[in-house]
Amino acid sequence: MKKQFFIIKDIVQITGVTARTLHYYDEIDLLKPTRILDNGYRAYSREDLEKLQTILFFREMDLPLKEIADIMKLSKLEQQEMLKVHYQTLLSKQKRLGKIISALEDYVSGKDVFSLNVFNNSPVLPLEEQYTREAKIVYGETEKYKEFEGNLEKLSDDERIKVSNDFADNIEKVFKKISKLIHKSPSSDDVQNLILEWKGYLEKFMTCDTEILKCIAHNYKYDNRFKSYINQFSDEDLSDFIYRAIIYYCVK
Repeated sequence: MKKQFFIIKDIVQITGVTARTLHYYDEIDLLKPTRILDNGYRAYSREDLEKLQTILFFREMDLPLKEIADIMKLSKLEQQEMLKVHYQTLLSKQKRLGKIISALEDYVSGKDVFSLNVFNNSPVLPLEEQYTREAKIVYGETEKYKEFEGNLEKLSDDERIKVSNDFADNIEKVFKKISKLIHKSPSSDDVQNLILEWKGYLEKFMTCDTEILKCIAHNYKYDNRFKSYINQFSDEDLSDFIYRAIIYYCVK
């Protein structure tokens, strides 16, 4: 005779969910058995099993149980309309997860976290924005920082983005050039010429006196974020080398 009902043991064997999960779904009225047998066993119909499989499908989409309960009360057409919105949410998550995986691959391969842009499209501010805000807190009252802010305010949003990207690219190129000279003296003409080039990029934003340059040099050597970022361009302590080259430039 064909079996009309499934007990919990059957449902566990068919779907792989735990008995505890089925008990909980019963308690919160998400999935109640069609009958309670004389021996106290919960008895589920084929329709109950199909409903459970739909619930499990929604759970795979990371929908909370409360939202699933609301969706299950809707018609099939209404469910489809509601899930179109969730579909777009999942696509956004997929895109962000792809970026995180790519950033993780870069980090594992040796890139510094500063260059990963991992906080873009996140409630957490991008690292570049964090550093900008940190600099404002630390240096915001100085005349040099006010000059820097004033120069940036003259630019449009697109111009600021381009200037920022160009500046980052140029500074990175200088660091890579200096890394090839790390076995020379920081005071050598070749190294000092690159420090001049580096200083030139800074002066597109502000007037760089020795106080500012020494402050930047100090950050390069002692701030672990800058130190880690710079040292990715060399197998040796490039941040310390650049620090000594800048200090020499300032005191010569």
